[in-house]
Amino acid sequence: MVQQVTSGIKISVETNFEGTFYKNYKVHFAFGYKVTIENQSKDSVQLNSRHWRILDALNNEEIIEGEGVIGKKPVLKPGEKHTYNSGCLLTSPFGAMQGHYNMVNFTKASKFKVYIPSFKLSAPFALN
Repeated sequence: MVQQVTSGIKISVETNFEGTFYKNYKVHFAFGYKVTIENQSKDSVQLNSRHWRILDALNNEEIIEGEGVIGKKPVLKPGEKHTYNSGCLLTSPFGAMQGHYNMVNFTKASKFKVYIPSFKLSAPFALN
């Protein structure tokens, strides 16, 4: 598990390898990840959008941007958490992800970024 705190918002990420499959005659490696967003600040905040940078061992890069997470824009009061599960596909058994969430602080009426720490994606069969 990796964790990082930005502006009182703690991000924790756990990953797991889901398996391999063929798509368009190419092998793909599926990874799942669970993100917990915990508001450790004294202010109410809302997650509005996300930005992900996904890299695989073959130097392929994919940028994902979008509204909310899994169709939601969670509002977190002080002490509250929001957890969601998602996943990605790589064309190699190793990779990494990192990014940020664009948030709004309701108390201060300001926007800010919360950084998602870089985390590794690795298929266990490929490890020595």
